[in-house]
Amino acid sequence: MARKKALLIGINYFGTDHELNGCINDSENLRNFLIEERGFSPSPHDMVMMSDIPENEGTPFFPTGDNILAAINWLVTRNQPGDILWLSYSGHGGQVRNDDGDRPSGFDDTICPVDFSENGQITSEILHRVIVSPMNPECCLTIMFDCCHSGSACELPYVFRPDEDGNVNLVDTIKKGVDLVRAAGELLEGGFSMSRIDDAKMLLGGATDFFNGLHHRGDEDVDEDGLAPETFEEHWETEGKDVWMFSGCADNQTSADTSIAGAPTGAMSWAFVRALRENPEQSYINVLQNTREELAQKYSQIPQLSCGGRYDLDQVLVL
Repeated sequence: MARKKALLIGINYFGTDHELNGCINDSENLRNFLIEERGFSPSPHDMVMMSDIPENEGTPFFPTGDNILAAINWLVTRNQPGDILWLSYSGHGGQVRNDDGDRPSGFDDTICPVDFSENGQITSEILHRVIVSPMNPECCLTIMFDCCHSGSACELPYVFRPDEDGNVNLVDTIKKGVDLVRAAGELLEGGFSMSRIDDAKMLLGGATDFFNGLHHRGDEDVDEDGLAPETFEEHWETEGKDVWMFSGCADNQTSADTSIAGAPTGAMSWAFVRALRENPEQSYINVLQNTREELAQKYSQIPQLSCGGRYDLDQVLVL
């Protein structure tokens, strides 16, 4: 019988300048959803909760960078074919400069452990290497990231985003490169200054690297629709891992907080759970569309769905 394992991380950054209100609530709400609606066991052998409540300080459940990476290793390794895995993170998301030249924005997405000010953020490349690469390809992992700049937080190669009418499309990476050139031109229209020139150089440099990457890709990387997967230095699209990630917003957006029944919570986590509680047997594309519809009533952020391969979005979500 397939085992279900879950790792839920919520960080409020208590007592710091970066304090948040609803992230631990997000983890609690998702925990209740997984147990009540999806048959996950609350046993500590099957479900790990990490948060920065004072009681956790000094234990493996305090979400420092090292502890998070160790918990992820527990989640994705030593699993059997057919195991169903869940990973969620609610906290600060950020971006750091990318030195590989493989990201059109010039930045990698990050998550921020509770000790990020002292020990740094965890980049999207590291997240992919510790979450996706070690996975048994016959397991299924669902990821929920409710944080800012989370669109490519695990560098999954195929990214889908709904438009304002609910139509879901593979993100057109060529358009991204064109937008970078346009943004650089618009930046200089208002006059020249050293800061403006430096910013424009960064945008144009990112665009140049981006288009060079496209130039060197073979025809085999372009699918029947004429679209290609997200471009990363590593060829993640060849891994073939059964990973699905719902993220609260695109790389250049922030995730909103909301309040449900007087308790603070992340808008994405709330919308995702609400959509699945209303209809548990939905396809991946339906979940994305319905989460988008819930969010669109109050928020500008656009949720995304990323996956490890060019999979059928009409299949029912495995969770």
